[in-house]
Amino acid sequence: MERTLWKHIRSVKNQSPLIHNITNYVVMNNTANALLAVGASPVMAHAKAEIKDMIGIASAVVINIGTLDEYWSEAMLMAAETAHRLNKPWVLDPVGAGATPYRNEILKKLLQYRPTVIRGNASEILALSGSQSSTTKGVDGTDSSNDAIQAARELVEQYCSVVCVSGETDVILDNKKRTVSIKSGHPLMTKVTGLGCSASALIAAFVAIVEDKTEATTAAMALLGIAGELSERQSSGPGSLQMNILDKLYNIEETEFDEHLKVSME
Repeated sequence: MERTLWKHIRSVKNQSPLIHNITNYVVMNNTANALLAVGASPVMAHAKAEIKDMIGIASAVVINIGTLDEYWSEAMLMAAETAHRLNKPWVLDPVGAGATPYRNEILKKLLQYRPTVIRGNASEILALSGSQSSTTKGVDGTDSSNDAIQAARELVEQYCSVVCVSGETDVILDNKKRTVSIKSGHPLMTKVTGLGCSASALIAAFVAIVEDKTEATTAAMALLGIAGELSERQSSGPGSLQMNILDKLYNIEETEFDEHLKVSME
């Protein structure tokens, strides 16, 4: 797999897939810029009147429930149903899963449309699977990736989705019984809002054009982690880190990627 990841990164730049984002107010600018930096083309469209048409021309869809409201919930469900019906890949980011009954109910409905990829922190994945052991603090999690592996497996079996548990070690599981671990990134990345949301958007760009959705997810997560790891070295804090990550996503070289890639698969 390691030999093909850089090829996938080049493919995103060359093909520039259109990614339809229904995401939250906090991260719209961040995720749009991250998509542009890797070569994808972002669109943020939430109006129910254009959801079906937009998904018709998009290459993939991101549904991020960070700032839910009643109107956006309807738009998200419409988008998930349309993507499922048109066989368009879509990524679910279950921000704050487990925090409120309303949030959980919307997620339960979204899961009926079988997301191509589910990406969340360990607490969100635990909550999404119905585990009572998750400890969500608002939209932040306090569990580790390893705590959520069994919950992730249950989601894979139930919805046939690729599940990515992000954290200090990112763990990716699929219905072919593969488990991929990525050890990249830096703790300072947790001080920048929306990097997890950016990860979900990048995953959508990769699953839009890469047939193997596990490899696509791995390439996206490895790219962002390595970009964060390299950027921290020249950053004085979270503000400059955010700026430097965007630059590194844009100008990362193959040698840098290969030298810092830490991926293992079982």
